[in-house]
Amino acid sequence: MDAGCISSWPRLGSHVTLSCVTFVPSSRLAWIDWMRGLACVLMFQTHCYDAWLGGDARNSVFLKGSQLLGTLPAPLFLFLAGISFALVTDKLMRKNLSPAEITRTMARHGAEILAFGLLFRLQEFLIAWGWAPWSDLLRVDVLNIIGLSMILMALTCGLTLTFWKPPRATDVVLTEGDVGTAVSASTPKSAPVSDRLRTRLVVIALAVASLIALLTPPLYTTWRPTWLPWPLESYIDGCHNLGAPQPWLFPLFPWAAFAFAGLAAGFVLFSDRARDQAAKELALFAVVGAAAILVARAFDHSSLHLYSTYDYWHTSPNFLMMRIGLLLVIAFVGYAWCRWGLGSRGFSPLIQLGQTSLLVYWVHIEFVYGRFSLLPKRAETIAGATRGLVEIFLFMLILSLLRTRIDWKQIEWRKWMNWKRIAGKVEPA
Repeated sequence: MDAGCISSWPRLGSHVTLSCVTFVPSSRLAWIDWMRGLACVLMFQTHCYDAWLGGDARNSVFLKGSQLLGTLPAPLFLFLAGISFALVTDKLMRKNLSPAEITRTMARHGAEILAFGLLFRLQEFLIAWGWAPWSDLLRVDVLNIIGLSMILMALTCGLTLTFWKPPRATDVVLTEGDVGTAVSASTPKSAPVSDRLRTRLVVIALAVASLIALLTPPLYTTWRPTWLPWPLESYIDGCHNLGAPQPWLFPLFPWAAFAFAGLAAGFVLFSDRARDQAAKELALFAVVGAAAILVARAFDHSSLHLYSTYDYWHTSPNFLMMRIGLLLVIAFVGYAWCRWGLGSRGFSPLIQLGQTSLLVYWVHIEFVYGRFSLLPKRAETIAGATRGLVEIFLFMLILSLLRTRIDWKQIEWRKWMNWKRIAGKVEPA
């Protein structure tokens, strides 16, 4: 998920996505929407097969493969939220906003996404009224963690900018032609951002991501904050009210690390140096990502372990490193597909879904897990569940098109209702 950009950031009832960058030129950043769309499709298949497969299909290799692919959507959404956050913060810095103003703006948008997450949980509880436990209201889900991660990123960037203040556009500058002559420049539309400041933001973001990864294993075992009430502890280790960390929840540890990794990547990608050579930067990302995957695999097969309890699939820094490496590779693939592949030609379903990722996330849950499920739960074959997956995909694509291709604010509803009322009074001949 994330909230938006300066005055263009979407509000309630407007076009909102998990990593909203729809205000920027689509030719440059279509690959971000494409990646969000990919996350949506992977999410659809994970939820559909998990909800609808029954009988022997639940113990099949097919379902295990589907669940393995299901480990990607949440990291993708969080990683892209970090990239979008960097883009917005960069724009705010270029507008010469103070560190306090940037922190307040970005933290407020993070709070909006957190509010969406809480509202979503309330909706799910009301729809499932009668059989859902009240504790579902406090379940830690993806939207909650995207919102909290944005708040943490806002505080991190704000502190960094406070202790390393960028030059203001109204500061005295020296021109090349008049050495020693002070020239007070009027505020430009886009002020430069110090490379040293940007480098510091990248380093700090990577340091926070690494710290989250390293703290995750002990926070799930020997350092568990059991002294906290379970609704608060659940945001640390995902214990919920079940007494132990649950793998199906999304606590800050380790999930916020993906957002900070995206934040670092975003500050690199949107620097002045990288703006005209995004392909080169993303190709370098892919190389770094491939190396990270190999290193993570080597560490996983090594006899050396930092922690007494090693859980590769849920808390291990090795698995987190591998997934971040995979995200960097996917970023380059998405960019290449949107610039040189079929993604640059005509209509792209993935880009379309990515533009309304929050909407399709919100709606599809009800038609898969909710009371309005398209198919009977845990009763379908692989073929039957696949048919339902295709229907969900098409339905969400149509919903996305309706959301973006129609300007609902321009429709004169009052005139339309009056016309309908008049038409209803006309006697048929």
